[in-house]
Amino acid sequence: MLKVTDLPATFTTSQARRAGISFRDLYRARDDGDVIELSRGVFRQTDAPAPSYPDLLAVAHRAPRGVVCLLSAAAVHDLTDEVPLAVQIAVPRGTWPPVITYPAVEVFIYDAATFDLGLESVNAAVGEPVKVYSPMRTVVDLMRLRQRIGESVAHLALRRYVSSPQAQIGELMQLARALDVLGPTRAAVDVLTAS
Repeated sequence: MLKVTDLPATFTTSQARRAGISFRDLYRARDDGDVIELSRGVFRQTDAPAPSYPDLLAVAHRAPRGVVCLLSAAAVHDLTDEVPLAVQIAVPRGTWPPVITYPAVEVFIYDAATFDLGLESVNAAVGEPVKVYSPMRTVVDLMRLRQRIGESVAHLALRRYVSSPQAQIGELMQLARALDVLGPTRAAVDVLTAS
């Protein structure tokens, strides 16, 4: 019979149950300090290396269809100085949005037809990838939702992206066109590249 310490570095209650571990043994391991609870039903071995993004790791296990977006993605890609108050994730329209109280989560509903554009992953912990939008998609999404997120946040992210050596302005404009925010994005890029 498996023990809690035989499970992966990060695991869920359902994974533990499928491995034959009882709730009693799981919560005893938590109370004894063998595992920590990252979120309701998401656990991490205490002897595992510290995750780079523990909140993103917890949310990815709670909402496997979700993709880290907007300010949370901008923070991952160093496109903002803002510290997100909640993990921001996108889910495709037509799916049930997850309800997660800890860590705090803000859910955005994205068009299913463009949901996979710019999809990447980042290691939230060693060997544990989490879905996140690319820097380019993040910038376009911030421009698209700038009235809600903040003009200054969107423009700072755009400025940082445009000044990075990896910037691909042509592809940025194509993505902005696909997400119906070409006009404002082009105008902002023109201002940034003129100075």
